[in-house]
Amino acid sequence: MALVDIPGSKSITARALFLAAAADGVTTLQRPLRSDDTEGFAEGLARLGYRVGRTPDSWQVDGRPQGPAVTEADVYCRDGATTARFLPTLAAAGHGTFRFDASPQMRRRPLLPLTRALRDLGVDLRHEEAEGHHPLTVAAHGVEGGEVVLDAGQSSQYLTALLLLGPLTRTGLRITVTDLVSVPYVEITIAMMRSFGVEVGREGSTYVVPPGGYRATTYPIEPDASTSSYFFAAAALTGGEVTVAGLGEGALQGDLGFVEVLRRMGARVEIGADRTTVRGTGELHGATVNMRDISDTMPTLAAIAPFASGPVRIEDVANTRVKECDRLDACAENLRRLGVDVATGEDWIEIRPGVPSGAEIKTYGDHRIVMSFAVTGLRTPGISFDDPGCVRKTFPGFHEAFARLKEEIVG
Repeated sequence: MALVDIPGSKSITARALFLAAAADGVTTLQRPLRSDDTEGFAEGLARLGYRVGRTPDSWQVDGRPQGPAVTEADVYCRDGATTARFLPTLAAAGHGTFRFDASPQMRRRPLLPLTRALRDLGVDLRHEEAEGHHPLTVAAHGVEGGEVVLDAGQSSQYLTALLLLGPLTRTGLRITVTDLVSVPYVEITIAMMRSFGVEVGREGSTYVVPPGGYRATTYPIEPDASTSSYFFAAAALTGGEVTVAGLGEGALQGDLGFVEVLRRMGARVEIGADRTTVRGTGELHGATVNMRDISDTMPTLAAIAPFASGPVRIEDVANTRVKECDRLDACAENLRRLGVDVATGEDWIEIRPGVPSGAEIKTYGDHRIVMSFAVTGLRTPGISFDDPGCVRKTFPGFHEAFARLKEEIVG
């Protein structure tokens, strides 16, 4: 059995940094993820004038309910979608002129539904080049609050950004959502806001967020469930056994639901109070799976699908086309490079059983493509990557950790 130490959740770390910056007092984040994305978020907070103290196992953030400590800043968001979407929203609650730019990869990713909602709330936000994309400038003068309509069908991060903003407005927010993807990520946000002293209400498709701000706290970061999916999939694929401590019945992250997909396909799964174990049984069954709510794990399933006894069809994942790359096409292209029979549609991919052959994986700079096809490599010699280092976005030590896992469960 392999007991795997998974770094802290990227999603939870990013939300915790926003909440800590917005809270009244000093917040301690225990075991935060240290990766390119989260370091970029912390660096962005520092550019906005927030104090972020870092030790190896914890970060301390001096909260400023009134907003950034500076009246002018230029923030580079790197590749981080949470950084690029959450920090302009946080800055809008303050006073000053704040410019945000990002990497070419992040510049391509959409922002317009959030931009429109913020403008509807009176935020002076201007896109410098392409409408709905970075770079952008916020001329902040606080946010009054009120009612707003939001389409979160491309990304739940648009809704999370507005929910997080709500307590910083003068009168609170009522957010009516017309479409929503990745619902479990919104549940993470609401649960974390509760830990910082704010209770979000719900009236049908309308989220009701009261004013009044956040209170500082000590907040532990649970291991990343999306990252754990590669290690759980490795167990299912090889007949090995993997346990991740710190992820169990009370986990906030919906992506832990990936183990239920593995269970359907024949793996044995045990979810305890504070740990989850997956044991491979030597076979994987074909399946049709709706992954709308756990779409970050779609590439993980696609990467092990050729080894199933029947076709694997993944549905309702159109939003994966606007991630770090078009993940549907990237998975299909790379599976074909390996000699696998694949079909795709606007929001689905179907992978037929086959015997993959070694090839170079085209990563598109996407950490999840690398980590997913590393699992394929457990059964397919000769797999390499054109950009293996892009895993630094969420798990800088991935290749070393995966090599150790391979030694333990494959030999």
